[in-house]
Amino acid sequence: MPKAITPEERERLRELSRKGAHVRWERERAKRQPLAPYAEPFLAFLDATGRGGPSRAVWRVFWKAADGLPLEPDELTIYQRHTGRTLAPTTPARECWLPAGRRGGKSENMVTRATWRAISRDWRAVLSQGEAGVIPLVAADRDQARNSLAYLKGLVKHPLVAPYVVRALRDAVEFRTGAVVKVATASWRSTRGYTMLDAILEECAFYRAEDSANPDEELLNALRPALLTVPGARVYGISSPYARRGILWKAYEKAWGRDDTDVLVFSADTLSLNPTVNAAEIARAFEDDPQAAAAEYGRDGLVAFRLDVEAFLAVEAVEAVMNRERPLELAPRSGVRYVGFTDPSGGSQDSWTLAVGHREGDRAVVDATREVRPPFSPATVTAEFATFLKTYHVTTITGDRYAGEFPRELFRGHGIAYVPADKVRSDYYRELLPLVNAARVELPPDARLKGQLIGLERRVARGGKDSIDHAPGARDDLANAVAGCCVRCLEGSVVAPVEPAPIYGPSRWSGPYQEPGQNPATWSPFFDAPDGPRRWPT
Repeated sequence: MPKAITPEERERLRELSRKGAHVRWERERAKRQPLAPYAEPFLAFLDATGRGGPSRAVWRVFWKAADGLPLEPDELTIYQRHTGRTLAPTTPARECWLPAGRRGGKSENMVTRATWRAISRDWRAVLSQGEAGVIPLVAADRDQARNSLAYLKGLVKHPLVAPYVVRALRDAVEFRTGAVVKVATASWRSTRGYTMLDAILEECAFYRAEDSANPDEELLNALRPALLTVPGARVYGISSPYARRGILWKAYEKAWGRDDTDVLVFSADTLSLNPTVNAAEIARAFEDDPQAAAAEYGRDGLVAFRLDVEAFLAVEAVEAVMNRERPLELAPRSGVRYVGFTDPSGGSQDSWTLAVGHREGDRAVVDATREVRPPFSPATVTAEFATFLKTYHVTTITGDRYAGEFPRELFRGHGIAYVPADKVRSDYYRELLPLVNAARVELPPDARLKGQLIGLERRVARGGKDSIDHAPGARDDLANAVAGCCVRCLEGSVVAPVEPAPIYGPSRWSGPYQEPGQNPATWSPFFDAPDGPRRWPT
């Protein structure tokens, strides 16, 4: 039995507990007491936190230009090289856009700037009572967000910064000045409703969303009003360049090389921003793929937007073939010949998608789609899809050549014949293009499908052959199934499959059964013939 506690010992423990709670409360209260803001300029903060030095000379010029500080003669040469301008800046920039090479220190510099901005002023004098001033570090995806968060939580442990920290949360850091530096992924919905001290858009050339044609523009439109009431607040857009579209390209197109604008566009290659990177590796990248390397790393001081990547389908063309007056799915009709196309997946990375459609004159109508996102069991999804296909009397589907016999065996077990496609997805997309442009398809009003179709890109390989695929970090599983379905609907008769394994069960049909040797495409998966299992005609 545990030893009994005497009344004296119990009172002593209570006293220690009260003292411990008091100490903890005093520490917490001290964190929330006013603290004189950090008074030094940003360049001094860079040096004090170990982020200055000769290897970051070009970054120093960028920050001087952003803040409208005087430039030394050698710095003016650097400024002119990376901005295409001739006159030195005299006032702070309203917005800053930095197309820059990879491994150049973009995230590190932007996190450092956000931290300095957070502690350089008592923001409670600017904000309303109880309001927090947010500095969002908006990343293209979760991996990028985690990278920025690691920089942020490492920096706030620095002895110069730590006294200003109230607490570090899972995805944010609160400061005693009333500022909060918060990491977020690119979403115009989640970034609304805040008062922002600055907004940093990392890898903004790669912002993607399944339900929007222009997610980066919608995000920027949501951020700009949040900056209006804060003195000196600005947008920083930083990214490796990509295709000639989106907010980074538009800023470059409007402000690069122009002295008459307060929007700063500063283009810099990897070696200019970070001379410690292995130059031989960059040279090899140019030998392998010059177009990609020019955008990823750049050379001669600058980076280039890719000329070999362009949007595949126009937004207006896709919107024109989406019938918003119809339901998301059309019920099966008698006397209609339906076609199915599927894009299988193993269940861990990509979605498994399915589309069913039919032909009306010279048009392909997509009646219904299905998408199951990972993680999932392929066997379970196959059973669900097979039941769905049978409602449209589809016993044969086409699918891309994924994992050999894997999808064929699964569907065969449910009485569905799986025919591997005779084209690759680029071919299906290529054949879909004129159908969409000529309005010879009807698509369901599916925002996710719309986003995937609009996000398709045409890339030209070094040999001159082009390919169509989703953009980096995006998806096209649903678009692939729909493209295959549309093309198959207009190809004419469906290819007769290899006979699937029979599924036994109660018959829904009466009349003569189908004899072996006749067209399997007209057989139902339900059997119960008098003299043995047969397939009944559909």
